Amino acid sequence: MSSPIPSARETRPLGRVGSEPPDSGAAYLLVMEGDSSWRFTLPAEGTVLVGRDEPADLRLKDESVSRRHARILVTEEGARVVDLGSHNGTLVNGRQVEGAHLLLSGDVLSFGGVVAVVRARVRSVAARRTLESERLMEHLREEVDRALRYGRPLSVLVLALPDSPSASRESVEALLTAEAGPAEAVGWLDAAHLLCVLPEVSGEPGEEEFGERMEALLTAFPRARLGTAACPTDGCDADTLVAVARTAAQAAKPGRAAAAAEGATRLDLAGRTVLVADPAMSQLYALLRRLAASELPVLVCGETGVGKENAAFAVHHWSRRGTGPFIAVNCAALPEGLVESELFGNEKGAFTGATTSRAGLLESAQGGTVFLDEVGELPASAQAKLLRALEVRRITRVGDTRERPIDLRVVAATHRDLEAEVAAGRFREDLYFRLGAATVLLPPLRERPREVPLLARDFLARACLALGRPELVLAADTLHALSRHAWPGNVRELRNLMDYVAAAVAGDVVEPHHLPPRMMGRKGAAPVAGAESAPEAGRAVAAPEAGARLPLAQELRELERRRMMEALDAADGVQTKAAALIGMPIRTFSFKLKQLGVQVRPGRRGPTTE
Repeated sequence: MSSPIPSARETRPLGRVGSEPPDSGAAYLLVMEGDSSWRFTLPAEGTVLVGRDEPADLRLKDESVSRRHARILVTEEGARVVDLGSHNGTLVNGRQVEGAHLLLSGDVLSFGGVVAVVRARVRSVAARRTLESERLMEHLREEVDRALRYGRPLSVLVLALPDSPSASRESVEALLTAEAGPAEAVGWLDAAHLLCVLPEVSGEPGEEEFGERMEALLTAFPRARLGTAACPTDGCDADTLVAVARTAAQAAKPGRAAAAAEGATRLDLAGRTVLVADPAMSQLYALLRRLAASELPVLVCGETGVGKENAAFAVHHWSRRGTGPFIAVNCAALPEGLVESELFGNEKGAFTGATTSRAGLLESAQGGTVFLDEVGELPASAQAKLLRALEVRRITRVGDTRERPIDLRVVAATHRDLEAEVAAGRFREDLYFRLGAATVLLPPLRERPREVPLLARDFLARACLALGRPELVLAADTLHALSRHAWPGNVRELRNLMDYVAAAVAGDVVEPHHLPPRMMGRKGAAPVAGAESAPEAGRAVAAPEAGARLPLAQELRELERRRMMEALDAADGVQTKAAALIGMPIRTFSFKLKQLGVQVRPGRRGPTTE
């Protein structure tokens, strides 16, 4: 059952609960109840009571939630959820909670009909560990650090058992113990998900050992699902890799395996493409689709560049007004003194320069949707007139006395905390309630680590296509640098960066030194990424500014690349022989070739780049 429209205090659209600011790094839940979403910050340590009772810390209104529904226990070892005998149960990723269930970043909690996505704070694991899953996650963190530090392949595999598994945990463990290599680690994330950590395995299609492992598991457990993820292609930290592999397992068909890319959804919105992979974003776009069926005004909150216009357009596209106009209005860019004329139109002679009568932006959206971006920037006079227009569904042009009917839906967006703006007297409370009947909070890109490599590759491919050049490859260290960046400009900043490297990088691989200094914590001007040095092993590489030196790690990679190319040339392109010549494992050799964008053609002497 849908809950009543939340009040301003209850929705908290920009998500401050307690004293923690949104960017403090604290763990939180992105809660979606009824028509709105908001952020609930979890304490560093302590308990959170979830329910409809007055004493509840996370108080929900949906009638499917019990009065005392669940309790979240937060310690330095992590967060766990316990169901308190609720009527409709507590679920994690669609499965009923039994006992104290460990929560990982990206888990989807269900309290009756209310959904909450977990965003866990990155923390070091305490020396005392009692849960098998915690020991396994610590091992995975160590392997991720090793893979990134030394450029080694690493894959993870999540086996999702069916709801009523015919096999016991013991039989699964026995099979994996018999099959596992000496460097592998296996353990349970929870009662239904098994995690395999596979060092020195790239997870590429056709990789013999990886394929054999998946085949053995699916043969033994034909109704199970498998999800795979690789570092750094799909993530550069343990929590992201696990979340990616688990999402891929959910997307797989019974008895089949799915790679990380299959856990992402590409939404086609009438020519606009939105790539969604983060669990919170998947849930939010599902909420937007439900809201689209109504005529409720929607307020989209989030930082600048986070994708608010795409969210607004999704509401328009999925609504019955999808065939009508979508008019986007940047309220912050409306000329001072002409705001009312731009919004409501004007009659000829209404003011100096008004040589003709013209319809305003609201009138132009007739039958469709108007998107009021940065609505918090509207002056007080325009706020009052907008409120009346929305209430009576009629507008009056500047210089006219006649009211004209309007038939439109309003979706507004802001990066400001409108509740604070109301308290400060800078925004009308009645207009806030009118626009925020349904509130959707979009998390910033830094809290959606799964989407960073996906979006980077997608934006880079589009930019290369627009320039008519072959696609560039993002090196492993470059993906790592992108994953560590705070992205103050969010998705817009990432897209602009990929446009830049597509135009500026002369070679085939985007290395960390091609990125602006702020991405690597460096000072000084950015290197001239497009400058060419002498071609090396058949490829042009970008050179730094005169007198500058590459970072030591980059020089070592260039040396390694040169040795690999020389070995391939000496081995007539046979990778096994080339790897043996320089004493490198063949799996690592093949993995690094792919990272370098090198294609080896059998029967020809030496490598080529494409």
